[in-house]
Amino acid sequence: MLAPPTPRPEKIFCIGLNYRDHAEEAGLDIPKHPPAFAKFWRALIGATSDIILPENSDKVDWEVELGVIIGRPVRHATESEALDAIAGYTIVNDISMRDWQRRTTQFLQGKTFESATPVGPYLVTPDEVDHARQLRLTCSVDGVLMQDGSTDEQIFSPVELVQYLSQIITLMPGDLIATGTPAGVGAARRPPVFLESGMVVSCAIEGLGKQTNRCVAAAPVAAPAGQAR
Repeated sequence: MLAPPTPRPEKIFCIGLNYRDHAEEAGLDIPKHPPAFAKFWRALIGATSDIILPENSDKVDWEVELGVIIGRPVRHATESEALDAIAGYTIVNDISMRDWQRRTTQFLQGKTFESATPVGPYLVTPDEVDHARQLRLTCSVDGVLMQDGSTDEQIFSPVELVQYLSQIITLMPGDLIATGTPAGVGAARRPPVFLESGMVVSCAIEGLGKQTNRCVAAAPVAAPAGQAR
């Protein structure tokens, strides 16, 4: 079984609303600056691992995304420094627990559930995919195509994101940036569609491979001794 290409990154940044069609389907304004939030490494799984569906969420959604993996320390990056800092590209499925995400204005709690963010299968170097400038990305659920977009539709490019985030903090080798998702998420469908145990999610990006993950219900949480659940 494959592990994520960067299994325990120091930092995981995620970018929201980085495709115009996704912002439109969500009914939100096109951002003037990258909306950034974080994940923690315990959320990450490999490209063929099971996605664990928690007991406490029934609105689990998919988001195929281009992932950027940093290869060298970079701070206050120029455009050329940002280009040089990118070690390669991968696939991220930013699985989102929408009910938790929407509890507050802060996204993190719905985005970093344990063992629920597939990454991989490969790290592909920038020269092999022209810095991911025009790659088709898709997501299918049980064989049904849900998302179909292109990285050239991003509002903020990978290089712009590296420049932006490096103004905040030093980006380090192994850091991961998930660069946003195109339209077609389950929460925006009418009626909404969410992931259930047994469903299979497949995300692919041209030149970067494909990841396929089965959804599995989490084991029931054991009650403390002497207490009934």
